[in-house]
Amino acid sequence: MSPAVASRYARALVDVLVDPKSTAGTTPELALEQLKEFSKMLDGSSELSAVLLTPAVSPARKRAVIARFAEMLPLATVIKNFLYVVIDHRRTALLHGILEAIQAQLDERMGIARAQITSASVLSEEQQTQIQASFSSKTGKKILGQFTVNPDLIGGVMVRIGSTIYDGSVRGSLDGLRKKLVAE
Repeated sequence: MSPAVASRYARALVDVLVDPKSTAGTTPELALEQLKEFSKMLDGSSELSAVLLTPAVSPARKRAVIARFAEMLPLATVIKNFLYVVIDHRRTALLHGILEAIQAQLDERMGIARAQITSASVLSEEQQTQIQASFSSKTGKKILGQFTVNPDLIGGVMVRIGSTIYDGSVRGSLDGLRKKLVAE
C-alpha cells in the first residue's frame, strides 16, 4: 500500500490529538507511545497478527480483540477508536507506516527535525550538544540527533536532516578535491 494512505490516517489522528478543542484525553506523545506498544504486541504475536490481518475474521471479532488489548495495555479511547477504524478499513498491515507518518507529522508541527549524525569517532556529550545547537540555528528547528560512528570518515561529521546532507567530513573533502582534479 501507498505511503500516502498511511499519511492520511496519520494526519487524521494527529489533527484530533493536537486540536485544542479535542477531548482526546491524551497527549500526542502518549498516544504515539500507546500505538507503538500495540504495534510491538502485534509484531510479537503471530496469533494476534493472524487474527487482525486475516480477512476471514469478521471486523466485529477483530474489534473484540482490540477492546481486550485496550484494557490490558491500557489504550486511550481515541487510540482504541483509531485502531477500530484501521481494522474496519483493512489497513492493519499499514500500522508501521502510519506510526512513522504520525511521528513525522508530530515533529513537523512541534518544530522538531530528526538528524542522523555520523562522526569519525565517538563524540562527547558537549560536542553532541554543540552540533545539535548549530544545526538548530541553521534550520530554525529543534534538532534531535541520532549519533553513529563511522571511522571511514577519517575526521569531522556528516549530518543528514531529511533529504539534506551536510558533509563536513575529511572523506567528503577529499572526495570533492578528487572530483575537481579529475574534472580539470
